[in-house]
Amino acid sequence: MFHYLVKKPYLKDLIPNGHVDFHSHLLPGIDDGAKSDTDTLQLISNLQQLGFEQLITTPHIMKNVWENTFESISEKAEVTRGLLKSNGFEIPLKAAAEYLIDANFSELVQNGRLLALKEKHVLVEMSYINPPIQLYDILFDMQVAGYKPVLAHPERYVVYHHNFEEYEKLKHAGCQFQLNLLSVVGYYGEEVANVAKKLLKKGFIDFAGSDVHHQNHIDAFSKKVLFKDTTALNEALAQNQFFRFGI
Repeated sequence: MFHYLVKKPYLKDLIPNGHVDFHSHLLPGIDDGAKSDTDTLQLISNLQQLGFEQLITTPHIMKNVWENTFESISEKAEVTRGLLKSNGFEIPLKAAAEYLIDANFSELVQNGRLLALKEKHVLVEMSYINPPIQLYDILFDMQVAGYKPVLAHPERYVVYHHNFEEYEKLKHAGCQFQLNLLSVVGYYGEEVANVAKKLLKKGFIDFAGSDVHHQNHIDAFSKKVLFKDTTALNEALAQNQFFRFGI
């Protein structure tokens, strides 16, 4: 009856106690995220202040752009945990990866050695404007190999914005959807925010991730969500607890 009196919340106020984040770029100097140890420490300090309790950071693995590997990411994560400990940080940190779905990723799936978020859940992304021709074959091969695809930021794939049936196909193909939190404050533009709202309303969003790369992303948590009904968003944030890990 009094819905018009409900105010749009600030994004930072929606972060639940004990929040687990599983999409970020916090390892120093390994991709387009944190550039230095100082950046890493500052970003993680900021995330702690926002209420983040555990972090699964996900460097890009992208052929000819970010040539990270299972080994290089694992080694950098171990060094970074040491950096945190020596600077008095107690926040648990582990590393997975954000894989670009392409021919190189298909080979990695067949080799059977992917950095998973938890168990066999693997964070994947694709081109915003040109999905791979063999997308559904690769998703099928992933699942045959025992992996569960978690599609990063589906609301940002411009190619699907006016072809919403493709989102339904991706869900039917076994993808879980991870919303970028900053999408709901308009950080990536109004159209992305509108698609995020629609995906949430349809119940397509399973989880929410920060996708933090730098300080501008942190600052955007102080912006207001562009819609009032945050029920589905709150549920997605709560479902991140699935990825909680032992220390």
